[in-house]
Amino acid sequence: MRCLAALTTLLLAPTAVFAAWGYTDDGKNYVIDTNANLVVKVSKSNADLTSIKYRGIEYNGQNGKNSHVESGLAPGTVTIKQYTSPANIIKVTMKVGTLIHTLVFRYGNPNVYIFMNKRDTSITVSRYIVRIPANIFKNNVNEDTDWVPNGAPAIESGDINGVNGQTWSKHYSGKKYGRTMDYDYVGYTNNNVGMYLIRSNHEKASGGPFFRSLIRRGGDGGPDLYDIYQYNMGHTDPMRLGLQGPSVLHFTDNGAAPNHNLFARNANWDWFDALEIEGWVPASRRGAVAGVGLANMKSGFQYVVGLKNDQAQYWTIATGAWRIGNALPGTYTLTVYKGELEVHTSTITIAAGSTATRNTITLVDPNDTPAIWRIGDWDGTPRGLLNFQDTPMKPTYMHPSDSRLANWKVGNFIIGTTPISGFPAYIWKDVNNDYLVYFRLTDAQLARPAKIRIGVTQGQAGGRPTVAVNAWVAKLPADKGQGDTRSLTVGTYRGNNYVYEFEVPASAWVASAREYQILKITVISGKTAAGYLSPAVSFDAIDLIGL
Repeated sequence: MRCLAALTTLLLAPTAVFAAWGYTDDGKNYVIDTNANLVVKVSKSNADLTSIKYRGIEYNGQNGKNSHVESGLAPGTVTIKQYTSPANIIKVTMKVGTLIHTLVFRYGNPNVYIFMNKRDTSITVSRYIVRIPANIFKNNVNEDTDWVPNGAPAIESGDINGVNGQTWSKHYSGKKYGRTMDYDYVGYTNNNVGMYLIRSNHEKASGGPFFRSLIRRGGDGGPDLYDIYQYNMGHTDPMRLGLQGPSVLHFTDNGAAPNHNLFARNANWDWFDALEIEGWVPASRRGAVAGVGLANMKSGFQYVVGLKNDQAQYWTIATGAWRIGNALPGTYTLTVYKGELEVHTSTITIAAGSTATRNTITLVDPNDTPAIWRIGDWDGTPRGLLNFQDTPMKPTYMHPSDSRLANWKVGNFIIGTTPISGFPAYIWKDVNNDYLVYFRLTDAQLARPAKIRIGVTQGQAGGRPTVAVNAWVAKLPADKGQGDTRSLTVGTYRGNNYVYEFEVPASAWVASAREYQILKITVISGKTAAGYLSPAVSFDAIDLIGL
């Protein structure tokens, strides 16, 4: 009878595939064994990951803090369900208020598949964070610019640190990872393990393909990994509601690279269709858009086609014909970017189960406008300007005060003499304002008015440019709107691309072809702050157009 009872218990237990697969209930947590050397504990209170053990080593927790949504959800209702089709799968669902958080485990996969369905703004959800204990992974002080060395004091807002002129911050992942479109995952490795958080496709996130944000952090207490859904710093995009995911917490042996089939751009997630995840939209209810090609492309620049509306966002790199698939039905703004600059905008409607088409799109490039002179390339970035000559660009992974950067208060710019790298990519009201550009005009040019175009990629603290030419002073421009947070000090120049135009009358010129005209560029704002937090702008390009 004992044998029969034991056999009955075994048959009814949720470990139905092999002894290592399934879950148990320890009273406070669901303990899930993936049969892939990964055992995870999920809190029955709020779905925190309270333990993440891979090959018996604990990879979760810092000073009592777990891996979780935001900084941990309030207690809610946590349920667990097993599936045997389309595979052996365990799903944990957490409901609190209007939020639904889902964790999925699949037999034989060393992964945790993470979903977040934020249906309104009643609960703050901007990220998923994986907290890793100290002393498992090591940092390289020069390469891991998002890992703050022990003892480095804070120099700004408690989250930017520096010592001996070198700076580090959780915001400075630009050296290894760059923009959202540049990375598929963040992670750490040692000789035993690779631990990665593979980002979701970000269709319900904010920021677009060029967004730069906090995605990894290291320090005394241990490192973190993030998938960011919405990030305040430099933010200009709408908050999108709905199902985010999956993000994938993924392990490999011996520090091996992650499985590229898990990357959002490669993955086939059809097996989620049967799992009753609220907000999940299968491929059969999605559509696509395809284009024949792009005309007026320039060599040396990357071109990106993007879709966005208030519900979703997508993008792809275009080298000719292009396609964006697996998109939610709806009407989108279709934008083509040269680098990060909008050179075409239109609308497109995508229907489920079909592919919308676009004929060849002819791009409108401001570089095509003949200029008397031009500083920089119109590409939506400060690339090539002072401190932005390198790849990756240094200000994306260090503070503007870092001693490895050239002094921002640089000498005057002389057209035809000073290299492009001599023009400051950033001008702050409190650091290097009232910058001067010297140029000459021909007799024919002196007889006519001209237009100054200043391309701005970001305006910090309401910063925007105005100009004076010799004794003539332009009318002050209105603020066109940018993110109302730190930006230039947290590794991003990305905001809204705006072009400020100033028509200069012929009467403003010094009436001699031998004399220099003097252009003064001044950052203005109704807001006040000091130093590198003062109102500022990031430049794309500046030129003078004859009228």
